Amino acid sequence: MHSHELLKEVLKKTSAKQIAGDMSLSLSLIYKWAEPPADETGSGANNPLDRIEQLLKITNDTRIAQWVCERAGGFFITNPKHKPHDINLIPATNNIVQEFADMLGVIAVAASDNQISKEESKAIRRRWEDLKSATEGFVRASEEGNFAALKQEAAAREAK
Repeated sequence: MHSHELLKEVLKKTSAKQIAGDMSLSLSLIYKWAEPPADETGSGANNPLDRIEQLLKITNDTRIAQWVCERAGGFFITNPKHKPHDINLIPATNNIVQEFADMLGVIAVAASDNQISKEESKAIRRRWEDLKSATEGFVRASEEGNFAALKQEAAAREAK
């Protein structure tokens, strides 16, 4: 989805007049944000979402995305790098189980004194993000069919 399309959807739920007033911007500018940019034969203006994307590309610093996610009540996690098709299903599954076990270990140590410090909380967060990343990699590989080829190879080996 393009940024202007998202903003067009947002304007269906939130009044452009309210946004303009709260941001001290003109109503026409808010509407222009929801139009395709001029280079796509539209008359739209470079909107805040496009500017955030530009800033991310220029700086290559994901702390910007993290900051935005925190303001929305979430947490940013990068998608794992695309893995080759020769990933074995069992080791990939074991990796998720190990990440989960590691996270539980960090939680158990942190909670052993019946309180969790700020540093322990950060360690738990890091392990959680590692687990989410490992799981996302597995899910993406599944969605892309990377594991289907493995099943065929295993069946061919068994047939021999």
